[in-house]
Amino acid sequence: MKKIIIMILLALAFMLTACSEDQDQSSTLTISAAISLTEALEEIQELYEAEHDTDLSFNLAGSGTLAQQIQQGAPVDLFISANAEWMDKLEQSGDIHPATREVLVNNELVLIGKKDTEILPFTNAEDFDSTLTVAIGNPDSVPAGNYTKQSLEGLGVWDQIEDNLVLAKDVRQVLTYVETGNADIGYVYKSDALSSDKVEILATVESDLHDPIVYPAALIKASEKEEEAKDFMQFLLSDEAQEIFEQYGFH
Repeated sequence: MKKIIIMILLALAFMLTACSEDQDQSSTLTISAAISLTEALEEIQELYEAEHDTDLSFNLAGSGTLAQQIQQGAPVDLFISANAEWMDKLEQSGDIHPATREVLVNNELVLIGKKDTEILPFTNAEDFDSTLTVAIGNPDSVPAGNYTKQSLEGLGVWDQIEDNLVLAKDVRQVLTYVETGNADIGYVYKSDALSSDKVEILATVESDLHDPIVYPAALIKASEKEEEAKDFMQFLLSDEAQEIFEQYGFH
């Protein structure tokens, strides 16, 4: 009889644990987001979780890396890209709900150098110092790198500068390269430059030299938490969240 009672108690304990785990899992929303949004999303997370039962889990990286993870079946509920192109690819592959797609914020591309640098910005090939190393995101997978390539091509500098490039896996790595002196200058978003006290903005890239820098968001079709994802998306579009984005250099 004692054995039967023990077995029943163990079964009940197992069921309660399983229910608890399911409950925890169901209350966590997974968001894959461009790494340039890091600080803004951290502040938004604190605010959102204080007002909602849903916990937020962020996977932050280059947009190309995140999009490829989603295409390969990574468990994600909401995707925020740093350009339209990677969101377009997920729409073409059927991985997002197109009707939920919204542009959250915009950004600017800037040229940075280490604090107190004496490097002058260049506006054409004749101004470029061939001894400089230039950090940019890999144009094949990093939106900031693609915007940079477009801009340098527009200035007629790309062919001259190509041998001096240091390619990074995401825009935050570009920032680190410049902060540590592993690159003399680098191209990042204005929001990234403002997040560091070790670099300064040397120049703002003219917006007509590259595609518009937009951050579209959309729900992932494979998500089992569509309502929670929709709710968080609406919060990101709210005045409250938009004010936070603006504080970090987005607009």
